[in-house]
Amino acid sequence: MSKFPLKTRLNYKFDNYLSKGTAAMIYGLGILSMIIIIVFGLLLLVFGLHPDHDRDFTIFESLWVNLTHVLDPGVLGNHEDNWPFRIFMLFTTFLGLVIISTLIGLVSNGILTKMDELRKGRSFVIEKDHVLILGWSSKIFTIISEIVIANENQRRGVIVILADMDKVLMEDEIRDKVGSTANTVVICRTGNPIDVHDLYIANPFDTKSIIILDKDNENSDSQIIKTIVAIVTNPERREAPYHITAEMEDKKNFEVAKMVGKDEVELILSDEIISRIMVQTSRQSGLSVVYIELMDFGGDEIYFMEEESLIGKTFREILFAYEDSAIMGIQYADGSVEINPTMDTIFREGDSVIGITEDDDTLVPNSPDVIELLEDKIVYTEPEVKDEEKILILGWNNRARHIIRELDYYVPPGSHVKVMSKFDDAAKAINKLSNLVENIHLSFEVTDTTDRETLQNMDLGQYDYIMLLCYQNYFPIQEADAQTLITLLHLRNFTEKNGQKYKIVSEMLDIRNRQLADITSADDFIVSDKLISLLMSQVSENKFLMRVFEDLFDADGSEIYIKPAKEYVKVGEPMNFYTILESAARKNEVAIGYRVIKEAKEANKGYGVYVNPRKSDMFTLSDKDMVIVLSED
Repeated sequence: MSKFPLKTRLNYKFDNYLSKGTAAMIYGLGILSMIIIIVFGLLLLVFGLHPDHDRDFTIFESLWVNLTHVLDPGVLGNHEDNWPFRIFMLFTTFLGLVIISTLIGLVSNGILTKMDELRKGRSFVIEKDHVLILGWSSKIFTIISEIVIANENQRRGVIVILADMDKVLMEDEIRDKVGSTANTVVICRTGNPIDVHDLYIANPFDTKSIIILDKDNENSDSQIIKTIVAIVTNPERREAPYHITAEMEDKKNFEVAKMVGKDEVELILSDEIISRIMVQTSRQSGLSVVYIELMDFGGDEIYFMEEESLIGKTFREILFAYEDSAIMGIQYADGSVEINPTMDTIFREGDSVIGITEDDDTLVPNSPDVIELLEDKIVYTEPEVKDEEKILILGWNNRARHIIRELDYYVPPGSHVKVMSKFDDAAKAINKLSNLVENIHLSFEVTDTTDRETLQNMDLGQYDYIMLLCYQNYFPIQEADAQTLITLLHLRNFTEKNGQKYKIVSEMLDIRNRQLADITSADDFIVSDKLISLLMSQVSENKFLMRVFEDLFDADGSEIYIKPAKEYVKVGEPMNFYTILESAARKNEVAIGYRVIKEAKEANKGYGVYVNPRKSDMFTLSDKDMVIVLSED
């Protein structure tokens, strides 16, 4: 026999029953109502209480009368001459009021509970061919904007976001920072991307592509690797390979992630890529604008296309086969990519051309039958001998190590790099790097890089170029950008006072601060989050693009260079782009555009950068204008 009283045990069972939720309570209330109606229906017959003294009152009529009184107290006013029946039904009606009131409360509570569950974003996503974004960071807004543009030619696009954030907060931020998403539906779900159960909510099995964002903490790489494992090793995974794009910070984790994801994952080493872009841009103004033009979905992009009519032709012939597209290289039948191959490379069956064009359906051979080459406008110049360089780096963050190592590949032996930072913890890294670089002599000084007097006494004119790095590891994003902006404003003021122009490339973290920085004297800006966001968006649409950008970012092989136009053609005279293309081809280079320096500060004109111009159109370049080429040096 139980040691607990009957009342306690009944209360315990009742509590357990209520904890089962709204549906169980409504079910129990329905059973109770049926019991009351049946019992009271039988009592009417037993006591002979018939409405209006009806002697033919049957069990079914009795049940119906009780049911109507339970559900509708308004019928209580009937049967004015039958007081015994009226008093009996009054009691039934009171019970009905209790039941109906409870039922209304349960239904209302159930609706509120369901709305709260929907607000939490925990329901399963029934979509197909959607882009799944796992995680949340400042990059997500650029990625969403780019995917929306990429989906413009589709009837309906879908982006699903799974992040450890409140669903409503995510939706509000997207509305605020992205705005209209046109024909693309954005669905937010709350959950931890490294949790297998939460991952299931976002339906990774039916995705077109998956983007995994960094976690903005010291364990980011390990968490991303776990997410990749959770996707590719899931027992319910699909047979078709996934298309996963993930960002990683530490190169040491690259091989592990690649081993887990194999060919299903494309890994972007964000710090290395930004460092390479920054080094390349520091040496040639405007390069970041070219990269943005190639990476975003507005304007022209990079596409791949098999073209049977080109089989058997050389790469040089292919360059001139397109009027509205700039050819960059070839993707061979085995999937490998080569940017700017040798001019006598033969295009074979199964190969694809890699071209910059407006859309995938515009990458078609359409050059005129007779191409007008202005031979008298072509010039040939010997490459300049490189002298030792002096470079100044103001500021410090984790990318600085990669930047210095990358600089070592480009500068002539005997070059000098001086690093100045507000914080002394960079000294240890500088000492270690000194033993690793071959062409660079490194020095370090602790000083306030935002102090006007310090900058003024540094003889800045001795440096070939200045690189400004954000104090990303020491300050919040806005404060780090503010520190950089102060330094830039000081340098601009020096320029106005003494007329000495400094060649500057600056790092910015927030794209919104890019507009503020336009008033400074910097030659170029690297907005790291935006570039990585654009790259992830492009690779999520076409995984083979990663091979193209890896080739472009690598110090070996061909890269994008911006060289003086006067090294290719006679300036100040009208010409077409076919002529520039021919001049570049004679140097084993591929011309893909040009830059008008007088428009270098005009954002509405793309800072003077024109990628993939129509080749037969006539234009005139000045002696300060530049030609954008793919070259090995």
